Amino acid sequence: MATQLKSARDGIITKEMKYVAGQENVDAERLRDEISKGTIIIPANINHKKIHPIGIGKGIKTKINANIGASKIRASVNEELKKLEYCIKYGADTAMDLSTGGNLNIIRQTIIDNSPIPIGTVPTYQVVEEASGKIESMKAEDWLDVIEVQAKQGVDYMTIHAGVLRRTLPLARNRVTGIVSRGGAILARWMVEHGKENPLYTQFGQICDIFEKYDVTFSLGDSLRPGSLADATDEAQIEELKILGELTLKAWEKDCQVMVEGPGHIPLHQIKLNVELQKKYCHGAPFYVLGPLVTDIAPGYDHITSAIGAAVAGQHGADYLCYVTPAEHLGLPGPEEVKQGIIAYKIAAHAADIAKGIPNARDRDDELSKARFDFDWEKQFALSLDPETARKIRSDLGTDADFCSMCGPDYCSMRNFHKLIGEQTFNERKREEKRLKLKQMEEERLI
Repeated sequence: MATQLKSARDGIITKEMKYVAGQENVDAERLRDEISKGTIIIPANINHKKIHPIGIGKGIKTKINANIGASKIRASVNEELKKLEYCIKYGADTAMDLSTGGNLNIIRQTIIDNSPIPIGTVPTYQVVEEASGKIESMKAEDWLDVIEVQAKQGVDYMTIHAGVLRRTLPLARNRVTGIVSRGGAILARWMVEHGKENPLYTQFGQICDIFEKYDVTFSLGDSLRPGSLADATDEAQIEELKILGELTLKAWEKDCQVMVEGPGHIPLHQIKLNVELQKKYCHGAPFYVLGPLVTDIAPGYDHITSAIGAAVAGQHGADYLCYVTPAEHLGLPGPEEVKQGIIAYKIAAHAADIAKGIPNARDRDDELSKARFDFDWEKQFALSLDPETARKIRSDLGTDADFCSMCGPDYCSMRNFHKLIGEQTFNERKREEKRLKLKQMEEERLI
C-alpha cells in the first residue's frame, strides 16, 4: 500500500485526503498538491483501523498534541485510558504515548485500539526499557526492532532523534541546561559510551523502509532544543535544525511523510525567527513546537507560559503545537492536568488560526459574542471550549438572569446598553409618529 505522500505524488486523492478535505473545508485537489510537496501531512498508519485522519501543515487549522503515558513511578492502563478519554473529550487532535513504565506494548496497543485520533511514540524509550536502562548493552539494531514492533501495532508517527551527532555534542557543553530532550540525552550517552555515530542517523534509510511499509510519519526530534531561555536559538539548536532539513529530503526520497520538531524555551521576540528558520532549513515541512515557554519562572503554571508562546508560534506559521501541562518540570500529569493542558492549547491554536486568517476561524467567536450580548447562557456554554467549567462558574445565578454576579443588575454594561437601545428605539418611534402627524396636518391644511 502506498504512503499518503506517494499517492499524492501519483495524483491520487485517497479516502484519507477526502476526509481531511471535508474536515478542513478545503479543496481536495489543493490538499493533495500540498501533501505531494511535503507541506501537509496525514499521519495515518495502515494498521490503525479506528483512526479519524487529520491534516497538519500549510493553510489548514493549527493542531494540538497531548502527551500521555505511564512512568516507572506510576503505571496504570486504566489511568492512561482516562487521559485518552480527556484527550478526545476536550479536543486534542493527537496524543503521544510516552510511557516509560509498565508493560509498554500492552499500554500502547490498548491506547491505539481505543483511539480515533492519531497516536505517536518515542521508540527510544522502549529500547532503554528493554535494556533495563543499561546504555552499554543497547545495540544499534535494537532501535530497528522496536520501531518495527511499534509500526506493526499501528503507531501513526514516531519521534526519531536522528539529528544529534557526535560532532554536535560539544556545542551543548556550555549551555545552562545542557540537553533536555530525554531521547536526545539517551542517544548522546550511547554515542559516547560506544564511540559510534547516532544509530538513528546511520540507519536512517532502514527506518525509512519500515515507515514506508506502514505509512508511519517521521517526527524528526530536536534533541538539542533549548531547555531554558538562556540557551534559545544557539549554535547547537540551529546546527541540528540544518541536519533535520537534510534528513527531511532523505525521507521524502523514500516517500515518507515528515514533520520537524522545534523548541522548547524561546523568548517572545525570538519566536518568529525560529519559525522562519525551520521553514527555511526544512523545506516547508510542517513545524511541531513544544510550547515554546516564554519564561522560566512559573513552575506549576507552564501550561500558561507555553500557551503564550504557542499562540505566537502558530501566528507566525507553526503548524502543530505540543501541549504543556501544569505538571511540566515537576511530575507526571494526571487526567486533570491533561485537561488543563489541552484547554490552554486549544485556546492558543484557535487564536493562531484567527491571526493566520484561516477561513471561518472566527465564526465561533462571533456567534458566542452574539449569545453573550443576548444573555443566551446555554448557547454560550455550547460554544465554549469547556462547557462544564463555564456552567459551574455561572451556577450562582443560573441561566435566567440577564446579568452576572460580578456586575449585578445595575452595573451590567450590556444590560444598560440594551436599555439604551430600547429607549432610543422608543424615542425614535415617537419622533417618527410626530413627523407623520405633522405631515398629515400639513396635507389636510392644503386641502
